[in-house]
Amino acid sequence: KKVGNKALLYGAIAGTIPDLDVIARYFVDTVTATEWHRGFSHSILFSVLFAPLFGWLVWKLHRKAEATWKDWSWLFFWGLFTHPILDAFTTWGTQLFWPSETKLAFQSIFVIDPLYTLPFLFLVVLVLFQKRTALKRKRFNRLGLIISSSYLVLTLVLKGISYKAFTNSLKVQDFVYNDISVRPSPFNTILWTANIDTDDAYLIGNYSFFDTQEIHFESYPKNHERLGALLETDKIERLIAISEGWYTITEKEDVLYFNDLRFGLMSLDPKESKFAFSYELDTTTPELKVKETPKFREDANKLISLLWTRIWGN
Repeated sequence: KKVGNKALLYGAIAGTIPDLDVIARYFVDTVTATEWHRGFSHSILFSVLFAPLFGWLVWKLHRKAEATWKDWSWLFFWGLFTHPILDAFTTWGTQLFWPSETKLAFQSIFVIDPLYTLPFLFLVVLVLFQKRTALKRKRFNRLGLIISSSYLVLTLVLKGISYKAFTNSLKVQDFVYNDISVRPSPFNTILWTANIDTDDAYLIGNYSFFDTQEIHFESYPKNHERLGALLETDKIERLIAISEGWYTITEKEDVLYFNDLRFGLMSLDPKESKFAFSYELDTTTPELKVKETPKFREDANKLISLLWTRIWGN
């Protein structure tokens, strides 16, 4: 009510600031940049420390507005704080309690989900065209929060149903496993993917709520022994920590690749061997160099096409 649509502008800026940690990749090595992503900038401490600073800067810019330094600081705090709360529901998760290394990752929603974003965006756009004192403005805003937050809670329920489907299928097929990790496939919460940890390999399976047949699990050898002496190096230990132990080692043209399983493959094709997050291990220099393999638009287009087909059942 005090600043009108400026609140939406600065709220958008506040909600974007935590993700500026990606700039680190231009100044530090790949492993360090990956460690920093969704670290300090996604913590409660960051929100508490920087909300008053950003609030003060904006207050100085808009001294004639009714809003006080405290008002602007609260706006920035909620923008900064709710960002990592939402990210905690994704596969990557957040270090909300930084400097603690504990990472919250509920893995119930993909980082881009139209069913979450579009209703919220539509109602925010409606807010833009209301007078700042209009009652509809508050109603649209609250409705956006209620719809999106309700969907977020629903994703936890859907994950629970999927988890039960995966574990039942593993039991029926007599698989013996040590651990299981379930997450939604890209852009939806209808098709789910599970990583299953067995002694020598990982099983990966997909389950849609429209499936009529038993879940098929594809096996991917761990090949951890291929690391050899590299297993004791600092960067490999840190990569293992980043992947939370969910990784395979592959070799192509005498080059080793460290594949983070948490984000799956670049395709739903059972013969696919390229992982979404893969790191080339360069051992030709005295110190191990780690380089993230690039992603290509054609891979994304292929994945989207296969996703659309697979969502409707097996």
